[in-house]
Amino acid sequence: MGASASVQIDPALRFDPAAGPVDVLVHLRHDVAHVERALPQGSGPEGFARRVTAQVDRLRSRADIGQASLLRELKARGVPHRAFWVANVVQVHATPEILQWLAQRDDVVALAADAQVSARVPEAVRESERQPSAAQVVEWGVSRVRAPQVWALGYRGQGVVVGGQDTGYQWDHPALRAQYRGWDGSVASHDHNWRDAITAGAFNTACGFASPAPCDDHNHGTHTMGTAVGDDAGANQIGVAPEARWIGCRNMNSGDGTPSTYLDCLQWFLAPTRIDGSDPRPELAPHVMVNSWGCPPSEGCTDPGILAEAVANAHEAGIFVVVSAGNAGSACSSVTMPPAIYPQAFTVGATDISDDIAGFSSRGPGPHGRLHPDVVAPGVGIRSSIRNGGYGQSSGTSMAGPHVAGVAALMMSADPTLIGNPDRVAALLRASARPATSAQDCGAFPGSQVPNAVFGHGHVDALAALAEVVLLLFADGFED
Repeated sequence: MGASASVQIDPALRFDPAAGPVDVLVHLRHDVAHVERALPQGSGPEGFARRVTAQVDRLRSRADIGQASLLRELKARGVPHRAFWVANVVQVHATPEILQWLAQRDDVVALAADAQVSARVPEAVRESERQPSAAQVVEWGVSRVRAPQVWALGYRGQGVVVGGQDTGYQWDHPALRAQYRGWDGSVASHDHNWRDAITAGAFNTACGFASPAPCDDHNHGTHTMGTAVGDDAGANQIGVAPEARWIGCRNMNSGDGTPSTYLDCLQWFLAPTRIDGSDPRPELAPHVMVNSWGCPPSEGCTDPGILAEAVANAHEAGIFVVVSAGNAGSACSSVTMPPAIYPQAFTVGATDISDDIAGFSSRGPGPHGRLHPDVVAPGVGIRSSIRNGGYGQSSGTSMAGPHVAGVAALMMSADPTLIGNPDRVAALLRASARPATSAQDCGAFPGSQVPNAVFGHGHVDALAALAEVVLLLFADGFED
């Protein structure tokens, strides 16, 4: 086919002249001559706003330079395309002829298929994994991470924004409406607070395409956000950080996404726009991002690094990226999916009501020998919000990740200087986790030691994390 020897070609792509056009993600080389200024240092809400704004400016400049030649030629050829800047990627609707032309270009690093994939939704609970027998006012997972003790000290997530990308959200659910950033108590504004990345597809759902208001066609997104921030001010205290605000992006169509829809949401979070895509506002980026989804090779991410650049850029902007480890356990090395495998992702495994590791919870080490998960959190029999104003139980690491996102929001509420400093947040969460050992040895991480590849550094603990924050604040004040 005459492809450049340096271009990685997704084996799922067909260069048969008889084949029809396909969507492909074109990864481009970075211009090594492009000199970039260092991002501004600083923490807290204002420091974060400056940092994420500078990061977006830098990424846009990088994309403008690195993509200029390709975009010019695609336009001249009349080829449908869309450029991203969160990663140096261009989505192209390519015929086999265009695929061959792309494969021969010196500025192309890789070509990856962008076919619709199936997301990993929560698996059914296995009988051996213990779960609660009845609903509680404060759900068991929220109590287990010791969030109520932190609330009693006055820290409930106020001043922190959590961003979620998932199957969508019922924004006016009784447990989510007050926390939605687009709701001022009387009027809803979805500009800069909601993005629907599902603009087309093989089939239509209850949400349609490009929904102008938050919508969930699956329940998964509404459930996960409820665990992070949900509270109906009554008998349903389902969320860890009930005074944090949330914004959302739909990256899956009834549980099915594509690499480009995941990229779309990652990009939108760095610079939330109006519903029509105008007026990007980096200063409105979320402080914490919860990702209860994965994209394995069997479902379209044949290049495991396809989302790596975007996740790294979000982290560098100052966003704390929380990712569920996956439901492929119980074997070792079962953390295999993007984005959980990336070093900038803070990965979370799942435990049951007895603090045992869930059988489905993916174990480390990851593909590059890195420790996964970072910590574990409740993920079996988790009761949270679902569509139509209801509540229901689900299990999976998808349910564990939002607990950790909520704990991170509590920490930032107690110490706003943690906003925009994801490395420090991650270090505090690891240091404060309640250690746990396992009989299962995985690679270089014996289960008898901490950290290990089953529990990571241990069970996330909001009160212990707050104690770490207070100690650091005291130490900083003493040094001053």
